[in-house]
Amino acid sequence: MREELKENPFGHGFADVIDNYDWDETVAAINNMSDTDVRKALSHAASGATQLSVEEFMALISPAADRYLDTMAALAHKVTLERFGRTMSMYIPMYVSNACTNKCVYCGFNHDNPFTRTTLTLEQVKAECEAIKKLAPFDNILIVSGEYPSLCGVDYLEKVLGVCRPYFNNMTIEVQPMKQEFYERLVGAGLNGVVCFQETYRRATYKTYHPRGMKSHYDWRLNGFDRMGRAGVHKIGMGVLIGLEDWQADITMLARHLRYLQKLYWRTRYSVNFPRMRPSESGYQPHVVMSDRELARLTMAFRLFDHEVDISYSTRENPSFRDGMIPLGVTSMSAGSQTEPGGYASTPEALEQFEVSDERSPRTVETAIRKAGYEPVYKDWDAVFD
Repeated sequence: MREELKENPFGHGFADVIDNYDWDETVAAINNMSDTDVRKALSHAASGATQLSVEEFMALISPAADRYLDTMAALAHKVTLERFGRTMSMYIPMYVSNACTNKCVYCGFNHDNPFTRTTLTLEQVKAECEAIKKLAPFDNILIVSGEYPSLCGVDYLEKVLGVCRPYFNNMTIEVQPMKQEFYERLVGAGLNGVVCFQETYRRATYKTYHPRGMKSHYDWRLNGFDRMGRAGVHKIGMGVLIGLEDWQADITMLARHLRYLQKLYWRTRYSVNFPRMRPSESGYQPHVVMSDRELARLTMAFRLFDHEVDISYSTRENPSFRDGMIPLGVTSMSAGSQTEPGGYASTPEALEQFEVSDERSPRTVETAIRKAGYEPVYKDWDAVFD
């Protein structure tokens, strides 16, 4: 690692570190993992280690690990029970705006897509909260918007949190990366968590997918996680978009990023999500297609990599696959998701960000979780802890 950090106009953080890891060398290292490497990693996991090294993780997501899925499943099941018990945390997203200044080539919210944009009023936000509460007793809400700071900046988000607070004890946002002082302000307004996907860690091609808008600034986005940590955000959610680049290399970079954050911001909890690209209004087709078997292997490998991290599955995944993964490392799931602003009560005809695959009602998902022998948990945080 460099002894001195380079000058960075977007602030210091993981962007000063990531270039120490060569992308092509990472790809080669994963593909060169042997049967012996996999067995050593599994042996270490079976010994009771609560964390594996990044190199061991690379072995478990490599093609060489495919023949060991049954062993990985047994270990992932065991450590998940030991840490989380037979529980599944439930959350639901609420989209408040599809206005966006970015021109991400794969996204339905792309600024150039010729659709009417919707940003919910505070009255509509309240109606959404009330409609969600009628679906099921959700207490964990994920507030999502496109990246349009002048419409959905800190002032608007602070007011949205104020409207949502009487209905939900645990509030997380997935919006544009912000300044540290803005995160601090939102934490003061009751914010518990922030989710942000780097989309891809491959610097060389990042701007191909994000040609214009604030999201085109790789370092600003990547260093946003440091700003969250310094602001005292209780929980940080991370992920890459599976379909843009080599998923094994991207996930390895994510694992390195997680270890970096855990060392610096050790009071913060972390979650990871592995969204596979779904059809959007942009019509973009993924460069890489991840199979169900590969996603299952990745999920189990990440559980062995870190026993504490929350692994989340959204309704992007189909019902049978989600149900099958309940005992194998997943610890939180969304249900009943609408991915357009006002989809629960106000404007169901608005532009969606992506199509969902699991269209079951929250109560039906709850039944499936119980059938698997697990308990759906709608509340795992209280405002008094803030």
